[in-house]
Amino acid sequence: MREWAHRDFLFRPVAALLQRASPIMPLFRIGEGFVRFLLRLLGYLLIAAGFVALVIDGARSIANSIPVFTPLGDVLAALLRERYLQIQPLIVRNLHPLLWDPVVITLLRAPAELVAMLLGFLLLRLGRRPDAPIGIVTRR
Repeated sequence: MREWAHRDFLFRPVAALLQRASPIMPLFRIGEGFVRFLLRLLGYLLIAAGFVALVIDGARSIANSIPVFTPLGDVLAALLRERYLQIQPLIVRNLHPLLWDPVVITLLRAPAELVAMLLGFLLLRLGRRPDAPIGIVTRR
């Protein structure tokens, strides 16, 4: 059993998706190292974006003399524009109506920097190398 077999649920589908994504990608061997690299890269980018959002909100808070946090919904509305309005019907129709109201609305009201940093740290955790096994007897 490979050391990273407990993470096959993540690495195999992502590797298969990347190999089908581009005609150039099959030339490269996509294994767990490449997927780990992509997870770490995306994690670091999200942490950096969260830190930038924290600095911007900090400057706004100092200027307004009250704490100001940008909700994730405002960031998504700025990034997705017209497609942001299609998120609610998509979730209600395809997943479940109760998923929209308590879960997604709460997430959209959360501070964008907090969500970005938490997601970044989660991706860094998923992209780390597996721990070396200890306590294995090598001599018999």
